[in-house]
Amino acid sequence: MKLSTRSRYGIHAMIDLAQCQGAGPQTVRAIAQRQKVPEPYLEQLLAPLRRAELIRSARGASGGYTLAREASEINVGEIMRALEGEICVTDCVFDPGACERATGCAPRALWERLNRAIERVLDDTSLADLTNNDAEIVRDSSEDAAFEPSRQRV
Repeated sequence: MKLSTRSRYGIHAMIDLAQCQGAGPQTVRAIAQRQKVPEPYLEQLLAPLRRAELIRSARGASGGYTLAREASEINVGEIMRALEGEICVTDCVFDPGACERATGCAPRALWERLNRAIERVLDDTSLADLTNNDAEIVRDSSEDAAFEPSRQRV
């Protein structure tokens, strides 16, 4: 499984805006240069973030983009959903009709658990956590154990 450049660049742009919070609107050009992202691509990423009301735009000579809320109030799950749509490891997790084998499919329960775990980590990580470089994934050993392969001896 691999994150798209859309998600990665979008999260970097949001971190950039969080780090500049209080410094006024940031231009697409400034964000693109700091994050080493092509300007036209960054513009494509900022549009859905604005529609999701995660960022605000201001027009004019001193215009640009700012966060719509405090960085601590925006989680990574919101950012990824704005950019990618629902977080879904496989189509049958949200739409059992997407696969003819969904009913009675042994790995489907695994895909659902995996999806919930990913969503939990993304939703529990705020933009402020990433901005402060102190994002810690709190491990619950009972949940982690559910993902470890069986270690029974044969």
